[in-house]
Amino acid sequence: MSVSVELLSKRFGRSREVVGVDRVSFSAPEHGITSLLGPSGSGKSTLLRLIAGLEVPDSGGVLLNGDDVTKTPVRERGVGFVFQNYALFRHMTVFDNVAFGLSVRRAASSEIGERVGDLLRLVQLTGYEHRFPDQLSGGQRQRIALARALATRPRVLLLDEPFGALDTRVRVELREWLSRLHEKTQVTTLLVTHDQEEALELSEHVVLLRDGRVEQAGSPSEMYEQPKNGFVASFLGGAQVLTGRVDRGRAVFAREALSAEVDLKDGDLVEAFIRPQDVRLEKLEGTVTRAARVERVVRVGSTVKLSVVLPNDDKLAVQMPRYEFDRGGIGLGDPVRVDLREVEVRAALDASE
Repeated sequence: MSVSVELLSKRFGRSREVVGVDRVSFSAPEHGITSLLGPSGSGKSTLLRLIAGLEVPDSGGVLLNGDDVTKTPVRERGVGFVFQNYALFRHMTVFDNVAFGLSVRRAASSEIGERVGDLLRLVQLTGYEHRFPDQLSGGQRQRIALARALATRPRVLLLDEPFGALDTRVRVELREWLSRLHEKTQVTTLLVTHDQEEALELSEHVVLLRDGRVEQAGSPSEMYEQPKNGFVASFLGGAQVLTGRVDRGRAVFAREALSAEVDLKDGDLVEAFIRPQDVRLEKLEGTVTRAARVERVVRVGSTVKLSVVLPNDDKLAVQMPRYEFDRGGIGLGDPVRVDLREVEVRAALDASE
């Protein structure tokens, strides 16, 4: 089941001044996981609720398998919805929570029992049928919420920050579990998240939103390796953006402290998308003018994170393996050469555009 939205818009407030989503268009591939990614307030959850039918758009359309369902009631869309806070019925047992959708549809008792049993095996919670939500861990509750959403065999599964309320260790475990679950069910899934690592790890397709609009959409590798602009580069991988100009075949940044070879005309405005792990540092000996200097060093397990101050007072975040840092003999206050060979440098968009 494919999912497409076409020029979808939604505003809130008495005078409709608050933008939820603004002319959003994208397609989610059939049987895959598509992440709706972006910072808080970017329109991710609003977009998901519009697709589910929980909100009515001001304009635009929602298509499931090519059929326009924009005006179709929620129950007839064939979607399963999982909320961040689980939304389980606290007074119901695990069995009754999972069976709820089937009971509403007046399915036969034998069908309900068989389906609930299958789903509890699928989410690895067989034997928990008679427990109540308060007797489960956060991770277990979220798995029950997923089982409940799958009970009616939805054509599309919508997940709104499903791991947002969980601690880091449980989030990582559930990511792996969700990936395995999806391999078994193959249900088309849309996942709302603000966690770029989560989106890149789980998804086949990513839609990055900002202020209610799509900044870029594509495969995780395409988005990471070919960001459309500085916002995409910074959100996916924590890249910083430096601007400079081409001088004698080299892109020059930060008062000529940094440079990289480019195939562009002299005088062209350029920008570099610099991710912390793509930078290499080399300690400089003696008195050096116009050099970058190490301002901060933090050891985090096998990784060292550094803050480097450039001659124009910009700060650059650098991340390197601990063995490489130790081998280089770099310390606080040391002047360093910043190697940009692994950094993408491109012609910058004209400021007037």
